[in-house]
Amino acid sequence: MKKIVLGLSLLLPLKAQALELVAGAYQGRADVAAFITRMAGETGYTETELVDLFARVEKQEHLFAQLDRPAEKELDWYQYRAIFVKDKRIARGVEFWRRHRELLMEVSEKTGVPAEIIVAIIGVETFYGIYKGKEPVFDSLVTLAFDYPRRAKFFMRELEQFLLLAREQGFDPRALRGSYAGAMGVPQFISSSYRNYAVDFDQDGQVNLFDSIPDIAASVANYFVKHGWRRDGRVARPLSLAEDHALEGLEPGVRPAYRWADLKQRGLRSQFQIEDDASVSLIRLQQRERAEYWVGFQNFYVITRYNHSELYAMAVYQLAKLISHQYKKSI
Repeated sequence: MKKIVLGLSLLLPLKAQALELVAGAYQGRADVAAFITRMAGETGYTETELVDLFARVEKQEHLFAQLDRPAEKELDWYQYRAIFVKDKRIARGVEFWRRHRELLMEVSEKTGVPAEIIVAIIGVETFYGIYKGKEPVFDSLVTLAFDYPRRAKFFMRELEQFLLLAREQGFDPRALRGSYAGAMGVPQFISSSYRNYAVDFDQDGQVNLFDSIPDIAASVANYFVKHGWRRDGRVARPLSLAEDHALEGLEPGVRPAYRWADLKQRGLRSQFQIEDDASVSLIRLQQRERAEYWVGFQNFYVITRYNHSELYAMAVYQLAKLISHQYKKSI
């Protein structure tokens, strides 16, 4: 029996070597052939199906520059904020909230995630579903998995997740369009997030983040809940500096790594009541001529799990507050 098992194990690498793409941008690539063989052995796909998919891939090399220079790393806060916190985006957010008022109320009550946060995420990500991305998701993920070494491991996992997602939801892998990093739908979920956090809130048998507003709103909220959102919890509060402040040694960041009492001792002040033992983060945002400081709570950190940037989380938070203000004035 051991000899038979050993013989089979020796044949597996030969099978991977025997498979070869004979067409498309990835023809002759042994690493792609090995991936196809592995996925065919571990999933419901056949080698024939996968070979057909990969043979039609067109490399998306223009994506490399976008990944190398994301706005969150290239822009200061005052520049970044100007992109997302605009009157038009606020007005559209109010309109979206009014149109889906009962749904958002239901989702918020069930999850504890405020309606304005859900609306703001959708507003920042795709301008309420208007701009969902035009990049071919499958071709993008293949290109980034096999030809973008800096983040190849991450995109290889997302490529696997994408293929599984397409099979589970009945999607045509070649038909889906999204962002330059493979994010999809109105809330721009990457494939692993789609599989792990998206929910079928309208109970039609499919998790549809492209067209189903119930699924979209509930999935955004569920994403936050799964990452530790606290019902009725604070998000962030602005700070001022005392004249005798001494911030040397303090590390701004998104994770709540300080107690508020520690920050107070260094000269930071808030007009809002904050308990001395509250776990907080120190957020530094660069305005045109000066830096401003905020204190972030657990829910601020949760927003950064959607996009790991304090600029992103603050844009969502401030947009949400402005949308909420205008919405309440309109009812």
